[in-house]
Amino acid sequence: MIIKFWGVRGSIPCPGPHTVNYGGNTACIEVRLENPDRLIILDAGSGIRELGNHLVARGACKNGLKADIFLTHTHWDHINGFPFFTPLYIPGTQITVHGPIAMENDSLEKIVGGQLTYYYFPVQETDLAAKIDYRELKEGHYDFGDGLTLEVQYLNHPLLCLGYRFSFQGKILCTGYDTEPFRNIFCTDPSDPAYDPAMAKEGELAARQENERIQTFFKDADLLIHDAQYTLEEYQAAKIGWGHTAVETAIENGLKSQVKRLALFHHEPVRTDQALDELTQTFFPSDSHPEMDIFFAREGMEIHM
Repeated sequence: MIIKFWGVRGSIPCPGPHTVNYGGNTACIEVRLENPDRLIILDAGSGIRELGNHLVARGACKNGLKADIFLTHTHWDHINGFPFFTPLYIPGTQITVHGPIAMENDSLEKIVGGQLTYYYFPVQETDLAAKIDYRELKEGHYDFGDGLTLEVQYLNHPLLCLGYRFSFQGKILCTGYDTEPFRNIFCTDPSDPAYDPAMAKEGELAARQENERIQTFFKDADLLIHDAQYTLEEYQAAKIGWGHTAVETAIENGLKSQVKRLALFHHEPVRTDQALDELTQTFFPSDSHPEMDIFFAREGMEIHM
């Protein structure tokens, strides 16, 4: 597999002089397999615009582009580049959009395609030249042919969010974003009138089991792309329940899961290049974890495995 990052930010695009080195586009990752005609795209944040322009420039759309887009979830920073994906406007393009089953009445097609409506965009979805199919996913195992298999697991986010575990020719690529650690939702303060020792104990057990289940999902991955939007200090001060992970927790998950490479992803939009460099020196200076390669993902970065 060849993995290329086209967008690595969370929440909102943040272009500018202070985000040049790591990039300011939101989530989009290109995955190529041995078959050069097989294109997989993880999320359709603003980074997918540059990916689309690149595909057109190198002639990938001349004979009809086929691509599978896997959406982790439908928060706007993960789908806002979709209307700007140039191959959608080229005849012969075939796109299959995979994503979570909506918990409400709206379908995946309505949520993603709904961006192409009069109130938001000048082009209607029905005017696109591409053929687009939508397939909703839930937890389970899937076979996508050519030796590519996929395991899907729910993550911990305010909106239903999917973790992906792709396996191809003995290599494993995992995604673990947007997510935060599961925690005990019951009162744990014995002095609080709402405290129930049995419920507190049960809540602690449930949270531990779910966190262990996530680590099992990541187990032995060749590359784990993990949410790391905050530091632990930031997370504990004001970000609990926002659906994102601290850098320290992401590293701990990678180590416990014995992954080979850990790409820290979904950078906080106010985090400058200098700040990310400083976090690198604070949390994983050179050779600090020889058993696992750790790095903050950058736009344009390619990983071969």
